[in-house]
Amino acid sequence: MAAAMELRCWGGDWGLPSVHTESLIVLAYAKFSGAKVTASPIDWTWKTLTATVPELVCGDSTVKEPSQILNFLRKQRFNADYELTARQGADTMAYIALLEEKLRPALLHTFWVDAENYANLTRPWFASRSPFPLNFFVPSCQANIALSRILLTKGESPLHRITEVEGKIYSDAKECLNLLSYRLGTTNYFFGNSPTSLDAFVFGFVAPLHKASLPSSPLQNHLRQLDNLTCFCDNILAVYFNSSHPCPPPPVQETMDANLQKLTQLVNKESNLIEKMDDNLRSSPQHKPHRPDPKPSLAGEKSSTPA
Repeated sequence: MAAAMELRCWGGDWGLPSVHTESLIVLAYAKFSGAKVTASPIDWTWKTLTATVPELVCGDSTVKEPSQILNFLRKQRFNADYELTARQGADTMAYIALLEEKLRPALLHTFWVDAENYANLTRPWFASRSPFPLNFFVPSCQANIALSRILLTKGESPLHRITEVEGKIYSDAKECLNLLSYRLGTTNYFFGNSPTSLDAFVFGFVAPLHKASLPSSPLQNHLRQLDNLTCFCDNILAVYFNSSHPCPPPPVQETMDANLQKLTQLVNKESNLIEKMDDNLRSSPQHKPHRPDPKPSLAGEKSSTPA
């Protein structure tokens, strides 16, 4: 009998199973692959102050970080990427790298550095889930970590201060969202009729930005113009987390601006490189995973109903 799997993660709000990007990624992938994972929301106590979230506990094994947790689930034969080709696997790695480089800094700034959002949304939410006196310490500590990470990754010469970096990180994030929207097009998922790890990562990054009631966010306003991305999040919530009803994806724009073309070329270049590195791994024996039949999207069910 397989050991029970428990995922320690931040709790949910705003219509999401978790408000935390990394936790959302793992929760979504578990749903996609059919893994029976029990979510256990945490709060900041002295015991968990230095804990890494999310954390998967299975028997005597403890696994941290989304990429490591997903690999662990694959070894347990819960593999949402089983049917992907080598090219699609390379595309997945390239797009995940793009999310980390282009979108994450802007999300950190939106939730943790922007003064209005931090004071009215982020700090009160995390403080309310932290006992005294940690409710005074934890939010400011996380905000400092976010600011340091932004400056470390984006504060290159001549951009050294956060006010100088803001324009660059939001420009990169908008281009990233545009590319994701173009790649998704009119489909429900990025690779065919079943969600994969790329869908889990995109959902984890985009859903909090889509659902949070942010007092100030030009990036959220930009996302709301990309209807297929917001419907992508709503569809996953409706089909896998029993949330609101999805809306059908709108027609995709057939033209791309120059910046979007550059990003597409960058992803394709990274995909080709990763595909070459991935050939040897793909040649190793693969086991068919314990994976349930893919759930049809609610939009698809509606469209197939006779008039």
